[in-house]
Amino acid sequence: MKLRGYFYILALLLLAVFGFVFYEGIQTLSWRTIAAILLVIVTLVYLIVFYQKVVRPLHNIGSGMDLLREQDFSSRLRKVGQYEADKVVAIFNKMMEQLKNERLRLREQNQFLDLLIHASPMGVIVLDYDGRITELNPSASRIMGIDDFDAVKGKQLSELKDKLLIDLSTIPMHKTRTLSLNDGTVYKCTLESFIDRGFPRPFYLIESLTDEVRRAEKKAYEKVIRMISHEVNNTTAGITSTLDTVQEGLKTVADTHDMREAMQVCIDRSYSMSEFITNFADVVKIPKAVLSPVNLNELIKSMTRFMEVMCLKRNIKLTFIADNEFPLLQLDASLFEQVLLNIIKNSVESIENNGEVTITTNAQSQTLEIADNGKGISKEIESKLFSPFFSSKPMGQGLGLLFIREVLTQHNCRFSLRTHDDGLTRFVVKFNTNPLL
Repeated sequence: MKLRGYFYILALLLLAVFGFVFYEGIQTLSWRTIAAILLVIVTLVYLIVFYQKVVRPLHNIGSGMDLLREQDFSSRLRKVGQYEADKVVAIFNKMMEQLKNERLRLREQNQFLDLLIHASPMGVIVLDYDGRITELNPSASRIMGIDDFDAVKGKQLSELKDKLLIDLSTIPMHKTRTLSLNDGTVYKCTLESFIDRGFPRPFYLIESLTDEVRRAEKKAYEKVIRMISHEVNNTTAGITSTLDTVQEGLKTVADTHDMREAMQVCIDRSYSMSEFITNFADVVKIPKAVLSPVNLNELIKSMTRFMEVMCLKRNIKLTFIADNEFPLLQLDASLFEQVLLNIIKNSVESIENNGEVTITTNAQSQTLEIADNGKGISKEIESKLFSPFFSSKPMGQGLGLLFIREVLTQHNCRFSLRTHDDGLTRFVVKFNTNPLL
């Protein structure tokens, strides 16, 4: 029971005593009775003063505690006319005003932070105390390949590492790792934590380094290729010219047939070296894409007719499944044709003999897929595929995939190359350009 209730009970008891004593006093009119009546009156007056000075302020402060419990920072306490109590009321009201302003400030900051995270190009994944996914922004969904948030909400990253594009589960707390995907993209991934209700909650930051890395790579290999090309071509030109002159002179000299053959081998090797370095120089000179409306299905049909000859030699079946609803796209037909040639050629070479290559267009997802049942790509090689001049072939130069990467990047396409669980190796190109209506 509250203090005010006890006060009311005591006041009622005193009134009862006063009534009884007053009644008895009227009957006897003794001085003792009169003294008792006066004592009861003084006690009642004291109780009224006590209520005004103590009980009412305490009740007012108790109401303030209720406001704090309910987190109602908009209400205020009234003054009770008692100096000490009114000082407490004034302090309490000031505290409530500060709490209200602080809550408003935090709400505005949280709203701004939510908008900032939502619009950030960096991927943000927030976990709960047990490491389960609770939130992620649109950039994280795009980077991780998550189309349905409900499908991953409440799950740990270790459970999803085979379904997500990036495996973040191996990153230690407060550490940063640079990870490469099978499309040549590079991300800087960091695991940190923030304090929530007194306990640390982990979150991931995923920052794309692809553009910066590719610009640095391209700047480096362009400079090296130009320097090597200049030196090699100048040197081979001088060597072949000299060898040609000597070879012509030796034709009139007896018993020099073997020597002239050896010189011809040297000349051929010089031309081969010049052609070799020219291939690298051609990668540096990839022209800027000139976009125009292109029917992708028709472009592929014209390509497959050309590639069928190579497939027949290896007993490989080439199938094209066209989506007739696929819209016109803004592409550089010449560059994109070279991309298709390189992709199909790689698929055919991975099969060697007796296999199948299937080309599929999908209008709904705006994707092009080239699948083969070749020997596949290992996880170790997968992350290196689009690195400059890397090749898994014994005599490969690593130019084909580099050319594909540069052209598809110019077309603002996302792409991936990997061997899936069904044994098929798929090169998937997703077009991000707006189709022509």
